[in-house]
Amino acid sequence: MAPPKNLLVGCAAGFSGDRTDAAAPVVQALIASGQPAVLIFETLAERTLALAQLARRANPDAGYEPLLDDLLRPVLAQCLQHGIRIVSNFGAANPLGAAHRIQQLAQALGARRPRIAVVQGDDLSGDGHRAVLAQALGAALPTDPIVSANAYIGAQPIADALRAGADIVVCGRVADPSLVLGPALAHFGWASDDWDRLARATMAGHLLECGSQVTGGYFADPGYKDVPGMAQLGYPIAEIDADGHCTIAKPAGTGGRIDERTVKEQLLYELHDPAAYLTPDVVADITTARVLPAGTDRVRLEGVSGHARPPSLKVNVCFESGWFAEGEISYAGARAEARARLAGEVLRERLAGVAPLRIDLIGVTSVFGDDAGHWRDAAAAGDARDVRLRVALQHREHSSAQRLVREVTALYCCGPAGGGGVRTAMRPRLGTVSCLVPRESVAVGHVMLD
Repeated sequence: MAPPKNLLVGCAAGFSGDRTDAAAPVVQALIASGQPAVLIFETLAERTLALAQLARRANPDAGYEPLLDDLLRPVLAQCLQHGIRIVSNFGAANPLGAAHRIQQLAQALGARRPRIAVVQGDDLSGDGHRAVLAQALGAALPTDPIVSANAYIGAQPIADALRAGADIVVCGRVADPSLVLGPALAHFGWASDDWDRLARATMAGHLLECGSQVTGGYFADPGYKDVPGMAQLGYPIAEIDADGHCTIAKPAGTGGRIDERTVKEQLLYELHDPAAYLTPDVVADITTARVLPAGTDRVRLEGVSGHARPPSLKVNVCFESGWFAEGEISYAGARAEARARLAGEVLRERLAGVAPLRIDLIGVTSVFGDDAGHWRDAAAAGDARDVRLRVALQHREHSSAQRLVREVTALYCCGPAGGGGVRTAMRPRLGTVSCLVPRESVAVGHVMLD
């Protein structure tokens, strides 16, 4: 038998809130290639999933990626027409709801009815998993109401769904690289313990998972690391071969850049141990990896090796933890910094019995400050003439947190002089704890919407 053709995997989103016009150039490039192709959208993070659970509480039909329509509408009909399969975690807290919405969208576009698979098993928030979480967390098990508990599951249910004929696979919390490894498993038919090939395709997924970061977006630093066409960044496409090696490229005519440096930066992004990158599918080792130029805006990754997958799965548990309140006010002109510092001290004194304050002087000391009050000495008092004061606190009680909102607003007339542009906000606060659970305690699979 002839070896399978190389597989193209294009990424059109790297997080929830990413640009919604990124998919069209990627899909055009996939169509023009004439090769087997898959389009992925990576739209889920820990905080995103907890917020999705809150959204579903308020509306049982919600809880999936809020930009789903905007992301898919420009390309859904084309993908279905040209056999480009779609894999995404935009199901978030409601994968089934997302699948129904995609079905409605396809009908509204006059496209053929897609076969949609929904991956299941990541949601451990029900009573049936409470004992497993209690054993894993021990004393760290939240006593506050749990909002979400989700395991990072792997690529196998995605691969199974694609082998079963799915045009679109909707996931909740799967590991980000698994969005790419799943299609590669289905396409090449690798064994589930072919660790080197699994690790190589996993790292291809790692390069794609943050979208335009690898094409220059997060790389750009004017005058030091220049990137052309930042307003029209192309999103990445990985060409994966039968051994799992990949070449990273972007659609012709788009902005951004792909070279050895952009790829190396993304390769090391969030990598705690280059010799042991833990995923649900495999432990990847990039210590012998080679990043090689392969043409204009084309870079090849070779030499990744793999080891047996971990026996446990990571679970993130989000829980209610009170309220978060913040307020901002601006000071400008002569002695602006001194007035902003005085306003911060006034708020600290008036709210001393409520909760510790986080105080930042944006433009003077914010990124380099901390929650312990070092904003006062993190930078020597200066004469900045344009300062934005930001204060924040968290509290279990809504009424107590709301006091900050009132006190910041009162600075309009209570001084110091010249304050303006007050903005305030309050929202529920979520806490997070993580743990590892035995792999066998998490049952995963897929169902076809039909």
